[in-house]
Amino acid sequence: MDVANSRQVLSVTKSGGNLKKRWRALLKIRELNVFAALMIVGALISVATPYFLTTDNLMGVCRSFSMIAIMAIGMVMVIITGGIDLSVGSIMGLTSLVTAIGFDNGWPTLVCVALGLLVGITFGLLNGSLITAIGLPPFIATLGSLSIGRGMMYIITHGVPLTPNVTDSFTFLGQGYIGFVPVPVVIMFLLMIIFSTIMRKTRFGRHVYATGGNEIAARLSGVRTARVKLLVYTLSGAISGLAGVISFSRYVSAEPASGFGSELDVIAAAVIGGASLAGGVGSVEGAIIGAALIGIISNGVVLMNINTYAQQAITGIVILIAVSLDVLRKRRKGA
Repeated sequence: MDVANSRQVLSVTKSGGNLKKRWRALLKIRELNVFAALMIVGALISVATPYFLTTDNLMGVCRSFSMIAIMAIGMVMVIITGGIDLSVGSIMGLTSLVTAIGFDNGWPTLVCVALGLLVGITFGLLNGSLITAIGLPPFIATLGSLSIGRGMMYIITHGVPLTPNVTDSFTFLGQGYIGFVPVPVVIMFLLMIIFSTIMRKTRFGRHVYATGGNEIAARLSGVRTARVKLLVYTLSGAISGLAGVISFSRYVSAEPASGFGSELDVIAAAVIGGASLAGGVGSVEGAIIGAALIGIISNGVVLMNINTYAQQAITGIVILIAVSLDVLRKRRKGA
């Protein structure tokens, strides 16, 4: 009996020790800090207004930030490589417009969707080529693409929205539900699972982190850093193109200013979610949580009848806090 009791005590002690280790490991994960902030903000808003925790409101919030979250998946991969993509908003808007033009000409749904995605892939490939082949800084290359995409939208539309007839199967993409969950939210979570797995479990994901962590060392180790960057920017363009298709499906109207300024929210989501602008650090899950935090702040501002302009100020404060914590964490590690 004594031996049995001692074994039980040892097993309990070991399990307790393992739990402590796991808990300490979890506390080091950046995403948990952001998730904790998300929960705190949500709790404060729910105390301030009874309408926040209703199912309809929560699903509406998730649908609203899903577009930013989807684009943030591509953005966080770009940031991990040490780059930036300012063109995601323009790609989203131009993709929405091209998809609308396809429907306006009576083309099949699949052709319209494929054409829109092709626009995103093309711009992403252009960005990657300018950065890797010519050597342009990512800021300059993607800023140029932003201007090109925005200019093309105004040239094509002449400032007038395009609202063609679309099929019911297409509107389901942006307006439909699977159970009580909006389809864009389902797509967001599917993309999160896919790209999170890619970044954590595949050679490509490891190469992305290596490229951003130390590009010279990664190249000397055999990583084709130029190819990695080209693929990352192409993926960012493709994902932004998908967001544009879903956005048009939701509103069934291609606005000349569609996606304008959304690149700032996308970058903010990635940074708030733990991505370091220095490269080498970040995660897909963190970007989604960052987008959710921005979406909840926006919803809370509306529900509590706060001046909507305050949302930008609050988001800016959150960004400064997130980046400051990242800098302080690096200084502590260096010490």
